Amino acid sequence: MTQQPRPLSRVLVVGGTGYLGNKVVAALLERKKKVYALVRPGSDAGTIERMGAEVVRGDMMDAASLQRAMVGMDAVVTTAAGYMRRRKSDSPDIDRIGNRNLVDAAREADIARFVLLSILKSDIATDVPHFHHKKLVEDYLQERGVPFVSLRPGAFLDQSDDYLARGVAKGRILDLMGADTRYTLVLTDDLAHHIARAVDAESAIGQVVDIGCERALSAKDMAQTISRLLGRPMKVQSPPWWLVHAGMGAAGLFSEQVRDMHAMIRFIRSGRYVADVSLQRQLLGEPPSVEDMLQRWLQRIGVHPTPDSKFSA
Repeated sequence: MTQQPRPLSRVLVVGGTGYLGNKVVAALLERKKKVYALVRPGSDAGTIERMGAEVVRGDMMDAASLQRAMVGMDAVVTTAAGYMRRRKSDSPDIDRIGNRNLVDAAREADIARFVLLSILKSDIATDVPHFHHKKLVEDYLQERGVPFVSLRPGAFLDQSDDYLARGVAKGRILDLMGADTRYTLVLTDDLAHHIARAVDAESAIGQVVDIGCERALSAKDMAQTISRLLGRPMKVQSPPWWLVHAGMGAAGLFSEQVRDMHAMIRFIRSGRYVADVSLQRQLLGEPPSVEDMLQRWLQRIGVHPTPDSKFSA
């Protein structure tokens, strides 16, 4: 008689107080999961507590706290990233050491599903530190025999709302990747739902899944699509690459984070940062069209079509 997999109802979320993590907590609650959020001492967990998550205090750099947090859990989801430096004390050690601690704790607790937020092309972008660190976690999960699903999303369209949204409101796309370079984008709302689905996707165990919209696009493609959606012209503003390259090279002499971002931009500009969404479609659901993704993003940032416009991109 075939043993049925145990229901995965109790989920520990690591990184739940972050921008994406909040949405992951909400998506899991929508799926009727009992959500526990690992939150560092001193961090404000009020938002996710009001959503209905139970807070467990701990730290990825404190292995003992992770072992305590894992007790009784069925699944672990992690969106944590030290390279984002949300705290002054954050460092790549969270990505290098903290994630290994998390995997070890999951192994000891016999966790049935470990859902890792990785990064698109982390297997080939070995000169981009924060990309490569995700690949090392994938390798460690496999080495330790933890049942995992790794999601590798493209660039977050809405992570740059601070400058991209302001630019769009003024009729321009601000771009550093090269106006003609196509790469994969994802909306964090969509990614959060894919992460939540991965907890229950039995067929996804052991899989590494690219996540994105249905096709890659360049800044020029984005400008043309947004122009059609809004009914007014949108132009691309892309500073000369030699200037960006020189500026980041100089700043990188004094900042590990700038060196990392510089390497990332160089990789994306190579044209290789493009997802194959066939596995996403098969295991987690249909990727959104570019038009649908951009339209939902424009609505969220409050940029609306021009009434009665006869503009045609």
